[in-house]
Amino acid sequence: MEVYLPMRLLEERILRDGKVRPGGILKVDGFLNHQMDVELFASMAKAWHEAFADDNVTKILTIEASGIGLACIAAQEFGCPVLFAKKSKTKNIDGSVYTTRVESYTHGNIYDVIVAKEYLLSADRVLLIDDFLANGAALEGLCDLVRQAGATLVGAGIAVEKAFQPGGERLRAKGLRIESLARVASMSDDSLTFVR
Repeated sequence: MEVYLPMRLLEERILRDGKVRPGGILKVDGFLNHQMDVELFASMAKAWHEAFADDNVTKILTIEASGIGLACIAAQEFGCPVLFAKKSKTKNIDGSVYTTRVESYTHGNIYDVIVAKEYLLSADRVLLIDDFLANGAALEGLCDLVRQAGATLVGAGIAVEKAFQPGGERLRAKGLRIESLARVASMSDDSLTFVR
């Protein structure tokens, strides 16, 4: 493991309140990505801050919508703003944007995601935060936005990584530092195990 052991608190919560659904879906919406346990988020943010404390993070980048809550609590630890990539351009975004395409594992859709160029600068040192890492498409899209801006990507903080899917391994092989707080080794209808 990288800097610290996976967070037992998060693993215990997944075992207690998570539900495995057909198709490799881990349902954690009761505490992570629909209803949010802010105390748990604060503990997770502290763990990410410990891991990336020496990286001089100036901006946290996530993707709408599930990562926003986690990113906001993490940003309090780092003392920096949060920027989230939007899945559609709205009328209130003026000027030019960075754009990339992302395939959603959960929804089975492909989205064009954008951030306004005025908020992602070449001087930024960016930490990516997201709730899940499975196939890695969302994280790759966020990496692409950082690359387009010429900013420095310091790494990614992930709540739950499905280590049995290829995303984490592929992105680590490309040099991305990923700190996942719970790494699921396997799951089936009646069991779930973590990487140790």
